[in-house]
This record gives sequence, structure tokens and C-alpha cells, in this order.
Amino acid sequence: MDETPLEQMPHPHIYVERTLALIKPDAIDKADEIEGIILRSGFTIVQKRRLQLSPEQCSDFYAEQYGKLFFPSLTAFMSSGPIMALVLARDHCIASWRALIGPANISKAKETHPYCLRAKYGTSDLRNAVHGSESFSAVEREIQFMFPSSVIEPIPKGESAKDYLSRFVNPTLLAGLTELCKWKPADPFTWLADWLIENNPNKPKVSDVRTTEEQE
Repeated sequence: MDETPLEQMPHPHIYVERTLALIKPDAIDKADEIEGIILRSGFTIVQKRRLQLSPEQCSDFYAEQYGKLFFPSLTAFMSSGPIMALVLARDHCIASWRALIGPANISKAKETHPYCLRAKYGTSDLRNAVHGSESFSAVEREIQFMFPSSVIEPIPKGESAKDYLSRFVNPTLLAGLTELCKWKPADPFTWLADWLIENNPNKPKVSDVRTTEEQE
């Protein structure tokens, strides 16, 4: 049997999700400490650079926020001192980094996510220590902005969609379809819709906690 020479075999394509992280001017003196937390949280730092943006560059970077009341303060703050830009990589990188940095609102961060980076290092909604890209398209644009010479791997839409469905949709949907076949309702679409709502694994669980007065 003929064997394909090893050097001629196609290399497997492995996609590792990436995101852009910024350590803002108010937390730049804690950069080493924050990078340590990043690494211990399972991220790989692929690229890193320290730089200081001009107000014009900040305006371009935050162009989607243009017209909002806080926009002038945001660009002034982000150009007030050096920042650290990092390209991070890991499985589910965008969501994982957003979870680690926590809500942009500092009061909410300290109350609901006391161990997140913004709760620990941020002091206000403006001076909230760190930034994280919100979506795949934002990642591509923001990495290209901070690292112009970077070659950004295209997002594998097919693989990404299959992975999303297999992780978050198929298990519950298959269970619902199995029940549908057991019951064989007259209106299968309405029945399945009601079943999915009732068995949604992400549905908030509200505990039945009543006060003493209500119990009496």
C-alpha cells in the first residue's frame, strides 16, 4: 500500500479564538500583576505592546461610541497616558475575557462580580482599568488597529456554527424532539416551542422565598 510522505500530508487546521485586551492608563502601573492573572486564567499572550495613543487615534478606535455624552471624556482619558495592548488566545476567548474583566459599570462590578478585574482595579465607569473586544468583528478591527502588521486568521464560520450548535442547542433540542415523538401532539410546533421554553437550561431560577409575614 502506497503511503503519502509525511511532508506532503496536509496539516490539520486548528482555530484558536483570539481577542484584544487593553490595560488602560489608570491601571498601567498594575500591568504585570494583571498579566499574571491573565496567564493564570488560562489565556496565552500572543502579542503585546506598550503605546500611547493620541486623542485622534482614540477617536478612531472608539468610533462606534461617537456622539455619546461620554465620548470626549473617554478619548481624553485613553490618550492621557500609556496603555498596554495584548492579543490573547484560548478556547472561547472573547467570552472568557469579558467574564474576567466584568461589567463596565464599576458599582455593578463590585456588587455582582467582586473578583473581576474591573472591580479590583477600576475606580469609576470611565476609569475601569481594562477593555475587551465585544464580538468577532470587533476583535478583527481592534487587533488590526493596535497591531497593524498582524495577520489575522479568518473566523471559521462553519466550524464555529457547528461548535455552537453542538454545545448549546443540540442537547436540549434533541431531548425536546424525543419527547415530541413520545407524545405526538396535534400541533407539534406549538408543543415543541412550549417545551423548549419550559426546559430552557438558561432560564433563571427564581427561588420561592417568602417573608415571615407572608407565611403567616
